[in-house]
Order: sequence, then C-alpha cells, then structure tokens
Amino acid sequence: MTIFVFIASLLGLMALGMPVAFALIGCGIVMMFYMGVTDPQIVIQNMWDGANSFPLLAVPFFMLAGEFMNAGGMTRRIIMMAMSWVGHIRGGLGYVAVMAAVIMASLSGSAVADTAALAAVLVPMMRNAGYNVNRSCGLIACGGIIAPVIPPSIAMILYGVTGGVSITKLFIAGIVPGVLMGVAIMLAWRWSIGHDKVQAEPKRSTAERMTATREALWALTLPIVIIGGLKFGIFTPTEAAVIAAVYSLFVGTVVYREIKLKQLFHLFYRAAETTAIIMFLVSAAGVSAWLITTANIPQQLVELVEPLMDNKMLLTFVLMLLVLVVGTALDFTPTVLIMTPVLMPVLRQAGIDPVYFGVLFIMNNAIGLVTPPVGTVLNVVCGVAKIPMSGAIKGVWPFMVAQTIVMFLLVVFPQIVMWPLQMMTR
Repeated sequence: MTIFVFIASLLGLMALGMPVAFALIGCGIVMMFYMGVTDPQIVIQNMWDGANSFPLLAVPFFMLAGEFMNAGGMTRRIIMMAMSWVGHIRGGLGYVAVMAAVIMASLSGSAVADTAALAAVLVPMMRNAGYNVNRSCGLIACGGIIAPVIPPSIAMILYGVTGGVSITKLFIAGIVPGVLMGVAIMLAWRWSIGHDKVQAEPKRSTAERMTATREALWALTLPIVIIGGLKFGIFTPTEAAVIAAVYSLFVGTVVYREIKLKQLFHLFYRAAETTAIIMFLVSAAGVSAWLITTANIPQQLVELVEPLMDNKMLLTFVLMLLVLVVGTALDFTPTVLIMTPVLMPVLRQAGIDPVYFGVLFIMNNAIGLVTPPVGTVLNVVCGVAKIPMSGAIKGVWPFMVAQTIVMFLLVVFPQIVMWPLQMMTR
C-alpha cells in the first residue's frame, strides 16, 4: 500500500501539471500524512540536506564549462576536425556528428547542450547535402545522449551522491559503454542511409586535416587531463569540474579569443539558471528519499523481486526494463533522484556492483531523453532544426534501438563495463 501511495501521489500531481520538483515535495507531504508524521521541519531539513553535498559543487562548474566551450569555439573546432577526417565518406556528415558527439561528451557531460550545439551546426549542412532531415535529427539526438555516459558526467555525479557510490569509479567505468553507444549508432546510420543519394563533402588534404586537428588540440587535451587526474588521485571530480571551467574560459578568451568580456555575465547567468533547476530538483528529491527510506519502500521492493535475487543477470535485466518504462514518462534528473534510493538496497542485497549498475542505469535514463512523450533531447533538436516532433520520432528509432541493444548486451557481458576500471586500478 505504501508503494501505491507514493506512486499515485507523485504521478497524480504531475498529471495535474505540477512541475516535477514541486510534485516531489507534494508527494513527500502526502507520504508524511499517510505515515502519521506531520512535522513541517522535516521537509525543510531534508531539502537542505539533499543539496548540502560537496560533490554536487561539480554541477555548476561543469555547466559553466559547457557554456564556455560552446561560446569559445571549442565545439565548432571539434566538428571541423571530424569533418576533415571523415566528411568525404558516403554519409560522412552522419559520422562527423557521432565523432563530434563522443568528443564533446568527454568535455561537458550535458546532453541538452551538446545536442543543441551539434544540431545548430550540422542540421543545415545535412539538409543542404540532401540528407533526410528527420533521420539526421534522430542521429544527432542519439549522439547527444552519449554525454551523460562518458565522463565527465553530471548524471553520474547525481547518481554517485544519491547512492553513495564512487564518482571517480563511475567516470572510468562509463568510457567503454559510451564509445559503444557511438559505434552502435554509426552502424545504424550506415544501414539506414541505404540507397539515399547524398552529396559527400570534398576530401581534405593531409595539411588541412593536420591544421583542423591542431586547432582542436586544446579541446582534445581536456578529457586527458580530467581522466588522468582522477586516475592518479591528483584531484577529485569536484576539483576536476573547476579545472574544466577555468581551462575552457582560458582557451575561449586567451587562445581562441572568441569569448568577449561583455559575454561573461550572460554565460554565467545561463549556467546558474540551469544549475538552479537541477539543484532545486535535488533538494526536492531529498524529501522523497528520506520518506522512501522511512516508509521502508526499498525493503518492500526487495520482497517483490526476491524470486530473482539468486540470478543477478535476470534481476538486472528486469530492473533495466523497469527503468526504461519509467524513463518514457519522467525526465532524466528526476528518474535518477527518485529511483536511486529505491534501487540501491536491492542491488546491495542481490550483490550487484553499484558502479556497474550505475553505468547501465545512466545509459538507460539517457535513452529516455529521446523517447516520447517527454524526450527532452528530441524537443531540443526539433526546436533547433524546426521540424515537428512526429518527424524526429520517425528518424530516431533506428539509433535508439541500436543503443538499447548495446545496453542489454552489457547486461549479459558485465565485464565489458568493468574492464577499464580493473585496468586503471591495477
């Protein structure tokens, strides 16, 4: 009955049009009355405790780094570098989109920001070259959702803080799955363009390729600095976010000289605005998380899945299906914040590595960003490309299916996820 009250109150408030953060608080209040706890201080205290975490300081700095990268020309140079190497291949602009998406994912960790930047540059080019616009937008959307999986990832920071899991280990374990997501949509792109008559970009000379790569070198150096620093314990994920922001500001103002002094306030404002939305969600989820624990909902879930406890693979498969369904109705951040405290006790009792599960969990939620009816990233690409949502849904499905297959293959072969972590911790 407790689980029913929790789900019914949350979904009911959202169905009434209440923003997710307020729905979480409202759901918490309903749970309080149901449990006979009516102290309003509980709400305020848990909202404060939910956001009062040092690792969460990484969120505003990574958001700021993403703003500096886009405004400072790092994003554009990454796209131009990818263009110089693979633009001339049949369907080359699609491969450019995926290559650029993977590289950009290792810089910002924001699916929305990466998708918007890619779509703004590549959609007009793909339209002019004769590519199917719906399919191109679907590819760019699925390229954008690689960002939460490849480090540095804001989503992994939220999962790590909420579930008490090492963020550094999550970052390292996300590298291979993120790359595999990119490979999967490249293969789907190769299959889907079929017999389309598209115009290839002119082949660039070796000198032009070297010039484009040299121009992008400042951007390509940042992921190496972050991963290397985390591996050798030079800095924490939070400190890595500060380094990313300062580095991006330096490159944008001093090296590329594309960020002007008058732009800084606007960039800081946009980063602060996005951070405020995320942090308010985190605060609101703190109320629900406390009541979820107090109401013993995780133990009730354990009892429901007890027949599967002896089979880790089957249990993981079922939980992934559950998250996939939830992800179609809830946005990324609320899903992570609501489901992590519910699922974590189940993982511990079943003996499933929370780092391994966390990577699959983030992949699953990332796929939810391109599934209707919510599909935040699909909405972004539709807005930039000025196409209807129905067109984007038609174009995205081959790539979404490819990434979903990769996720379930990683359920069957967990060693693929854990291999980088094992190699780096030797």
